[in-house]
Amino acid sequence: MTLVLALAMAVLLAAAVPIAHSMLLAAAAAILTRQPSALLVIPQQLMQAMQTFPLVAIPFFILAGALMLSGRMGEHLMAFASGIVGRHRGGLAQASVVAATVFGGVSGSAVAAASALGATMIPWQRREGYPAPFCAALNSTAATIDILIPPSIPLILYALVSNVSIGALFFAGILPGLALMVGFLALCGWLARRRGYPRGAGSQVPLGRAFWYASPALAMPVFIVVTLRFGLVTPTEIAVLAVAYALVVSGLVYRDLSWGRVRAALVAAATTTGVVMLVIMAAGPAGWIMTFERIHVLFTEWALAVLQEKWLIILAMNLVMLAVGTFLDLPPAILLLGPVFVPLAQAIGLDLVQLGVMMVLNLAIGLYTPPVGTTLFVSCAIAKVRMGDTIRDLVPFFLFSLGLLALVSYVPALTLK
Repeated sequence: MTLVLALAMAVLLAAAVPIAHSMLLAAAAAILTRQPSALLVIPQQLMQAMQTFPLVAIPFFILAGALMLSGRMGEHLMAFASGIVGRHRGGLAQASVVAATVFGGVSGSAVAAASALGATMIPWQRREGYPAPFCAALNSTAATIDILIPPSIPLILYALVSNVSIGALFFAGILPGLALMVGFLALCGWLARRRGYPRGAGSQVPLGRAFWYASPALAMPVFIVVTLRFGLVTPTEIAVLAVAYALVVSGLVYRDLSWGRVRAALVAAATTTGVVMLVIMAAGPAGWIMTFERIHVLFTEWALAVLQEKWLIILAMNLVMLAVGTFLDLPPAILLLGPVFVPLAQAIGLDLVQLGVMMVLNLAIGLYTPPVGTTLFVSCAIAKVRMGDTIRDLVPFFLFSLGLLALVSYVPALTLK
């Protein structure tokens, strides 16, 4: 059944069928080839996939991000990012990286960051003389920092399939996320000097004042990590508190909250949540098929018998995730690969928190790798360039991300616990 599942999914994805529908149809086809009477498993697994309380955190984190990024809070975050690096050569490019990092503490979604930042930064960079392919490549890669900085929707999804603490995963993602930021900043500075990109004018607001205005938004990820790290609240509770915090800050501090903004944020959050939940539900039947055929057991036995060495098994896991991430979006990839790799990681003594950060970073690279890079597609649409034109500018960021992935994979200390 698993072979039929994989082949059917490949055909459906090639035919541009949405991912969730592809998984459901492929699961149905796989079951029909083996035991048609077992089709009742599909509705059972659809419902079973949703019977997890931490899932409630996802819509609330998405809503909190929508509320905070749609008003003056997002503008102050951009001003703060521009104030830090904006006056250096290539500073406007570096501002995108800093903005993606600070936005990561708000949205938790790389695609949301690529859309929000790209709509503002790419036209601005184009007016200052930056080439459109570079703008698209930078925006698509910088947005992936977002899903390592807490709160992170992909890390929550990994926690669901691995039974690892969400708080531990959030804490573990901080150092790799900051390392990715520093590396991208250095690349922007080096490329700007080499290619003669212009200096930015920087923010018109003094840096100290920009930090003061942005501090309410900057405080939210700190609050999330501290409360989860010390077990003061559950992830679901902190997600609800994040929404309340966004409402209070927007209404009382920035005073730009309106019913229109609330309504727009609710619609955006509901739409995004619906897409994520549909993918989670559709992964249920596919996961049941792989569990029924003991794919995780067979894969673990094969890896231990053939590859044997721990470093070689980790390398193979990375290569599989890189290949899958090139064609499959991040949430379904985590939901399908997680149950297979978690038992293997336990068998070789690889920490599951380290595996989670490794998996998210790995699949994040797929978000800007053709042919199905989601953040790359969004960025190219905003910059009005073809995906193929960005390859040259993607290469430096891609290579640095691979280097960081190798460090995360083989140096456990990078995933702080």
